[in-house]
Amino acid sequence: MSLLVALPADEFESPGTSDFWWPLIGGDSNWALTRPAVMMILSVVLIIAVYMIGTRNLKLVPSKGQWLLESSYDFVRNTIAKDIIGTKNFKPFLPLLFSLFTVILLNNFAGFIPFIQYPTTARIAFPIVLTAIVYVVYHVTAIRHKGGFGKYLGSLTPAGLPGWLVPIMWVLEFLTYFFIRPLTLALRLFGNMMAGHLMLLVFIVGGQYLLLHIDSFAIKGAGVLSIAFAVLMSFFELLIQFLQAFIFTLLAALYIADACSDGH
Repeated sequence: MSLLVALPADEFESPGTSDFWWPLIGGDSNWALTRPAVMMILSVVLIIAVYMIGTRNLKLVPSKGQWLLESSYDFVRNTIAKDIIGTKNFKPFLPLLFSLFTVILLNNFAGFIPFIQYPTTARIAFPIVLTAIVYVVYHVTAIRHKGGFGKYLGSLTPAGLPGWLVPIMWVLEFLTYFFIRPLTLALRLFGNMMAGHLMLLVFIVGGQYLLLHIDSFAIKGAGVLSIAFAVLMSFFELLIQFLQAFIFTLLAALYIADACSDGH
């Protein structure tokens, strides 16, 4: 609301890090309860409530609501879990993958919910926690499937390599499995959500300032174009938000499928 107050052109302040810190309880404390944290909690409660209520009285001929819930479940089950991990091994991991997809999707869409308008996953802590869960699952799965931690480490290099190449490949594979995979998984989700939100914020705030606070017809026209572009890009951002939830879940399934495989 403060942006609607007329200010001289030289007093414009671009968005900074303080604009992304919204403590509800705790103020400047590192243990503050923030608005994104509340959104994450509410999203989990909402997902549980919707699926428990929506599947309470299942019918052979589904209603629109039941069809929508079943379609979302079937999408994760058949398109991601079953196709990627395989018919033999996918069922134990289906609850995890379905939970990841729905939680990430809803929190990505939080960027378009009035009075929130910020994707929760644009806070790096949330992608890190989700990635940590996937990280533990696929390593534990691999250790159990390979027959122990030592055998798991030994399986990082494929058979048939020249002897001089084995230690080089082992180091590269070790870095990939234990460091690069979790790093890229978390940063991909965080980076795309933060970049999209910042892009929209710059065009909306900048366009609003040009339109309301600059006494020039040409500059005001540029402000209108900036806001119009932000509206257009908002629809594109919705697609990106869905794709990032899908890609995160898909990669998690790929890592689990690799852990369940007999070969390298």
